[in-house]
Amino acid sequence: MNNECRQDSLKKIPRPIECAARELHEFREVRIMEEQLEKIKDERERWYRQRIEKKGIKVLPRFNPARIPIELLYTPLDIKSFLENIGFPGEYPYTRGIHPTMYRTNLWTIREYAGFGTAAETNQRFKFLLNEGQTGLSMALDLPTQIGYDSGDGLVEDEEIGRIGVAIDTLKDMELIYDGIPLERVSTNFTINSTAAPIFAMYLAVADKQGVPYDKVRGTLQNEVLKEYVARGTWIFPPEPSMRLSLDIIEYSVKEVPQFYPVSLTSAHMREAGASSVQSLGYLFEIAINYAERLIARGIPIDAFAPRFSFSLGTTLIDFFEEIAKYRAGRRIWARLMRERFQAKDPRSWMCRFFAGCGGSSLVAEEPENNIIRIAYEALATVLGGAQAIHTCSFDEPIAIPTEDSVRIALRTQQILAYETGVTDTVDPLGGSYYVEALTDRMEEEILKEMKKIEDMGGMIAAIEKGYVQGEISKRAYEIERKIASGELVLVGRNKFATKERKTKKVTFFKLDPETARKQKENLSQVKKKRNYTKVAESLAELKRVAESKANIMPIMIEAVKAYCSIGEITSTLKDVFGEYREQTLIN
Repeated sequence: MNNECRQDSLKKIPRPIECAARELHEFREVRIMEEQLEKIKDERERWYRQRIEKKGIKVLPRFNPARIPIELLYTPLDIKSFLENIGFPGEYPYTRGIHPTMYRTNLWTIREYAGFGTAAETNQRFKFLLNEGQTGLSMALDLPTQIGYDSGDGLVEDEEIGRIGVAIDTLKDMELIYDGIPLERVSTNFTINSTAAPIFAMYLAVADKQGVPYDKVRGTLQNEVLKEYVARGTWIFPPEPSMRLSLDIIEYSVKEVPQFYPVSLTSAHMREAGASSVQSLGYLFEIAINYAERLIARGIPIDAFAPRFSFSLGTTLIDFFEEIAKYRAGRRIWARLMRERFQAKDPRSWMCRFFAGCGGSSLVAEEPENNIIRIAYEALATVLGGAQAIHTCSFDEPIAIPTEDSVRIALRTQQILAYETGVTDTVDPLGGSYYVEALTDRMEEEILKEMKKIEDMGGMIAAIEKGYVQGEISKRAYEIERKIASGELVLVGRNKFATKERKTKKVTFFKLDPETARKQKENLSQVKKKRNYTKVAESLAELKRVAESKANIMPIMIEAVKAYCSIGEITSTLKDVFGEYREQTLIN
């Protein structure tokens, strides 16, 4: 019923003739729609009898990787309420995207994941990418940095230094990385969790040195530790103190660095570890609920921090349409979760803003050039799913650190998608597809079921402690490997259509400078020789005092990194207070 007419009716006053006419018109429209759907139903049954059954065609059941049955044909009968479930882009429930015009006026941020060797080498790679047209930075950090060890620590093997990312020992490294790169003009995504606090502090310290006010600093910090206990293992401290550090960062950023996204709630690593699309988003949103509840318990209103939440999701080329539907369903779930469960009033709190990287687990070492094609399709699925920032893998990543040539191909993949394919011309090009909309609905249902399982266990931390989440991901990973080994899951060039005598052209692979470890350790040694040891000792002592209290740790963390305290020294000081996490052997 028209709103004006409804209001007249509620006031119990005589309805104008035009209101009665409008109601009659609306009634007729509904009647016509119902008749059309009934006719479609009859015609679908006729089509199946004549074109399938009569010809003796056997249609075997088919399921996508999420175990959702896939029908042979989809029609308007498979679409639920348009206004309630699909709606319009830039409006609740954001199924079709968080911005009204999406890529038509705001292209996704092109963020190639980069970082290796020393700070100087990463600085060169960053400048190369920016010169090639990249619009944002995404920093990879080496394993010692991720788990809080200095490059010169006796427990660190030389081959680990600068191998899977850049080595950062002190503020000096961060200063070198951003030499000639003004922070007020570029944003950076940091894939860092357990040592997120000192890394964020260093970034802010660089901003101070460049004279950039904190309200101009932009970027994203992953800073999501719970999934480390599930899928990656780069933890340092037990879950509770780890969560305290993560929440301190978010609280500080909300108050002092308003344009920065202080947490990127992440399903990508769970997906890479073997979780299904349903599992990865179900676990992701339960982790997000945990963060939201804890921040509210600190007295921070939902609308103060939820707009600064971002998400890091992964696209894996197992099922193209499943990935697209996953993103559309995820946006809808988050919007309803924020508005209905947490009573968020600010529409920005309802928006699921996400960065998506193409999945390295879907790439293979055999015939590596084929990965270029896989990556292009993954990128297309990510674009059609409505991501705000995208990383495309390089084809040689299963074998080595990407070369400049392979990185350029990955970057050009996004640029071709953006400027040559027409996918940016209209919002949500697959919106209204009978198949995609039906699949989106089913994905939402299955994700919500997975979330209920976790909540019935007492929440995400309880599910992790019981080993449920780890066990489910491991079982799914085993199932995928079994299917690949049997050939049920086809990987072209590996277990099917593989060339017996490979004549693939010679590929040039990146070779890490064998001097990297020596250079990095020498740089660290020089910094330690030149710094003020009294200031270092005072900063670490104050860091320990604050860690033992309930005060926010970020202010002293910034002072500590400005004194050139190292990652290892900071971590060691916090270990004295928080202890170290030891993984339990879990038997299901």
